[in-house]
Amino acid sequence: MPAKGKHRRPKSQRFARSIAVAGTGGAALALPLMGATGAHAATAQSVSEKAVQSLPVTQKAAGKSAEKTAAKKASTVHTYSVRAGDYLSKIADEQNVRGGWKKLYADNRSAIGDDPSLIHPGLKLSIGEKARTSTPKTEKSESAKTEKAESKKSSSNSTAATQSSATTSSSGYTLPVTGATIGTGYRVAGSMWASGYHTGVDFVVPTGTSLKAVAAGTVVSAGWGGAYGNQVVIKLNDGYYAQYAHLSQLSVSAGQTVTEGQQIGLSGATGNVTGPHLHFEIRTTPDYGSDVDPVAYLRSKGVAVG
Repeated sequence: MPAKGKHRRPKSQRFARSIAVAGTGGAALALPLMGATGAHAATAQSVSEKAVQSLPVTQKAAGKSAEKTAAKKASTVHTYSVRAGDYLSKIADEQNVRGGWKKLYADNRSAIGDDPSLIHPGLKLSIGEKARTSTPKTEKSESAKTEKAESKKSSSNSTAATQSSATTSSSGYTLPVTGATIGTGYRVAGSMWASGYHTGVDFVVPTGTSLKAVAAGTVVSAGWGGAYGNQVVIKLNDGYYAQYAHLSQLSVSAGQTVTEGQQIGLSGATGNVTGPHLHFEIRTTPDYGSDVDPVAYLRSKGVAVG
């Protein structure tokens, strides 16, 4: 029994605390460490997630910016003023119109009208494409269409070359159109002509018939000719000039050299006409009023004219 007035000395709390710390130290120490680790992990994860989430947004913004730039570029349109000797296929080639003359005509049909061959100097044409958004599939489709068109064009050129070769003659001269009959002859009198008579001969052919250079020479004019509609005038190598009038489409341009039998255009009914045909003249100069008998001229070159 303890002495009176004395108290039992309590065991050291330091030891108890030490035991407590020792006993729980792993957990006590682990808890802050785990908390700190968790906090750091949460912070890193949050930053990482934000970065990952923000990446598509950045890419999307960049994509939209690229689309806007492409759309702005695609929507660029400029105006072209038709010059003498121009025709749609020539303009489309020179201006790099995607889709060729048909696309050019479709974009300007309200200005040109129902006949794509009726363009005249001073007419304003819009050149360019409307803005559009293209997917890789669309681009592939457009590429395939372009390749198909080029292939068709190449085939057409090959066919024209073959036809040109087939129509050449040993004399170096040929008919301006194959298998056609003569309608109105040379020097037929009539009040419908400014000169009082017919200055050439009319070959009766439907619109779209291939017209050929009667001999080798140089194109001096190709374009709108007033009452003659779309016309081509070629200076032949012998010094005479051959004129083709009322064409629906021109295949040559001024300054171009041509060979015998080469296609120079397609027949039509442009200008002052009552129906489709080829008005053909032989002249001593490139101008109206210097005509000579075209049938007699061709026969003198060894060409049989029906």
